[in-house]
Amino acid sequence: MEKAVSPRSLAWIAATAFFMQALDTTILNTALPTIATDLHQSPLQMQLAVISYALTVALFIPISGWLADKYGTLNIFRFAVTMFVLGSVSCAFSMSLEMLIFSRILQGFGGAMMMPVARLAIIRTVPKNELLPIWNLMAMAGLTGPIIGPILGGWLVTYASWHWIFLINIPIGLVGILLSSFFMPNVKNQLSKFDWQGFLLFASGLVCVTLGLDLISETFVEKWQASSVLGVGCLFLLAYYFYAKGKSEVLIPLSLFQVRTYNLGSWSNLFIRLCGSGIPFLLPLMLQVSFQYSADYAGYMVTPIAISSLISKPFIRPLLKWLGYRKLLMINSLCMAVAVGLMCLLTINTPLWAYISLLFIYGMILSIMFTSVNTLTVSELDHHNASAGSTMLSVIQQVGIGLGIAVSAIALNFYRSFVAPEMLQQAFSYTFLTSSIFGVILFFIVAKLDKSDGENLH
Repeated sequence: MEKAVSPRSLAWIAATAFFMQALDTTILNTALPTIATDLHQSPLQMQLAVISYALTVALFIPISGWLADKYGTLNIFRFAVTMFVLGSVSCAFSMSLEMLIFSRILQGFGGAMMMPVARLAIIRTVPKNELLPIWNLMAMAGLTGPIIGPILGGWLVTYASWHWIFLINIPIGLVGILLSSFFMPNVKNQLSKFDWQGFLLFASGLVCVTLGLDLISETFVEKWQASSVLGVGCLFLLAYYFYAKGKSEVLIPLSLFQVRTYNLGSWSNLFIRLCGSGIPFLLPLMLQVSFQYSADYAGYMVTPIAISSLISKPFIRPLLKWLGYRKLLMINSLCMAVAVGLMCLLTINTPLWAYISLLFIYGMILSIMFTSVNTLTVSELDHHNASAGSTMLSVIQQVGIGLGIAVSAIALNFYRSFVAPEMLQQAFSYTFLTSSIFGVILFFIVAKLDKSDGENLH
């Protein structure tokens, strides 16, 4: 008997995957020094535990759509969540750095497929006019995860033990598996032979780009080495472009970008992250290094972003009906640029109400931007290109987050070299202003949308 598809239930299933994945990318950073002490390792070596996860995700994201097409969305989703939970348990019981790295690879294998497959199930089964509220619900988890991560990680390390930052995934994962068993359809699709040549080119490029972006913001490698790895990754992706050009039966067909809303939405996704992904990295760092706040206090200070992201969700659909996608995104991109730019005015003497107000507004802008752009990006995908579209969207988001953090780190280090140590706050201010430029570029991208774009989503 075929399952009755419940769009809201699918959204909650995707939210559990999104939350675990988003939480995991940030919660570990807070606990690294404590884990290093427990495992008798240098804190600098512990970055391998972070990088190994990111590289595994980058390696296996490209095959997630193909596997879902072959074995079904339900089967692959449950398998992915199971691997992620098993990896989390293995992380919690790791007695050495080598064991922790292996466990993180296992986690990354599951994490690479959870979100693309959950998103694919939604694209293939939820009617377009119901997509917006479903995406709204799913996106809340992705927005709150990176904010809650540092706070929860610091609290667990301080008042429990670092093992709990991994064990917390067990109940969340079990809920996801249980919900999917009842409510996720096992959608399959007719597909051709797996494109091994395209996979090797694309995955190699993605792994090298991810590694290069991670290494650029680290201090244990030379910048030229990180740039070389990044350059090799770009060459692999360029090679994939020439390999896939004009072909339809490839891993990620380039014809996908001939869908105008998908093309513009993909570029918008990238520049949203260039503008905003560095904020969760810059703000806690500024509060601790420049303002001398404690780590847990700095974590609490970014909570207005998460709170306002949740509060603004019910207003997104009415705003889109009133203004339309093009006008709302144009206004919102300028507001995003202004909000990020205004962060350059933050000092240790900034009144608390002004600080909270700015971050509260920024969180609302970010929430509107993510939901609007992501739903618009997939709005014109048909059954044939839904799998590749979902996979590529995950790739863009994964690379975009790393690129946003790397660009912020490079800009901060660049400006630091021009200011005296006691003027460190100026370097942060200049970095915020630099990030705001990407919001202006985003404005010109969304301005290319037609007034009618997104009407099928209302």
